[in-house]
Amino acid sequence: MPFEIVRNDIARMHADAIVNAANHRPVVEYEVDSSIHRQAGPGLLEARRAIGVIPYGDAAVTPAFGLAAQYVIHAVTPVWVGGQSGEAALLERCYIRALELAQERGCRSVAFPLLASGNHGFPRDLALQTAVNAFSRFLMQHEMQIVLVVFDRSSFVLSEKLFRSVQSYIDEHYIRRKELNDCTAMNCGPEELPRLRRMERIRDREFFGAAQAPTAAPPPPAADAPARRSLEDVMAELEESFSQHLFRLIDARRLTDPEVYKRANLDRKLFSKIRSNPDYRPSKNTALALAIALELSLDETRDLLGRAGYALSPSIESDVIAQYFIQKEIYSIYELNQVLFKFGHPTLGG
Repeated sequence: MPFEIVRNDIARMHADAIVNAANHRPVVEYEVDSSIHRQAGPGLLEARRAIGVIPYGDAAVTPAFGLAAQYVIHAVTPVWVGGQSGEAALLERCYIRALELAQERGCRSVAFPLLASGNHGFPRDLALQTAVNAFSRFLMQHEMQIVLVVFDRSSFVLSEKLFRSVQSYIDEHYIRRKELNDCTAMNCGPEELPRLRRMERIRDREFFGAAQAPTAAPPPPAADAPARRSLEDVMAELEESFSQHLFRLIDARRLTDPEVYKRANLDRKLFSKIRSNPDYRPSKNTALALAIALELSLDETRDLLGRAGYALSPSIESDVIAQYFIQKEIYSIYELNQVLFKFGHPTLGG
């Protein structure tokens, strides 16, 4: 997928280029800088010395030496001094400059650490949002695989408002259902189970919608009902396939293919496969990413997923998170993927 978040040591990443959080002078710093130099060997520092001073907000390129990459892009980030000195704009410029240098050298993939979130003191939620803003704008205009590498999830911080809002929604729609399942498995007492069952029915109506609420069994056919249809009759009345329905939605919204696959965080080749095969069946994550890209309502999302054989489930935490974004009409695949990663789930795209 064009943008991905992974847990790893960036010095061990396999990519055409990796980005180093460098000092503006040719010296080895701590954390990411130290790890990259240690893995690359002494040749990297010699190449860095040949460049000399790099201005804040700029970047420069050297060979990667002992790393599993072709190039190291040395990005010099600003130090956080309270946010009133244009630090965020300068940090975003670091990301854009590094991406420009990678593109100039024909790189198809580039791996970034979360720049400036360590010794340079940027608030980690702002550092993350600055990175994602730069990546999303770049990928709307260019084709490249960008990987954001974080050493552990504790360093990956969402905005407090978003985290609390999503957590509250999960508590309401997922945690309580889990409590019900646990209670059922443990044979809760008769006074507790009916209350939880009532809560479950209320939440199911909220999650699935009234149209999909359980209904009574249909009455038996009348005596003069027509004979059962043949298989040929049933096949002739099949609804549109996933691909057919998808591209009808795209046409109805007057979107171009690149607009859709970029908004969905999909590789262009994968999208071409969907376009060329009317019977293509995507993964659930790919189908859900396309629903986000098309800004579908909850009912429209369920319909699109159903055509690929999937459904949103209140028993799956990642589905509950996706529903939160759809109901709130937050149609940013990058923001949704940040939340999915933070909660330990696979990100959307393909």
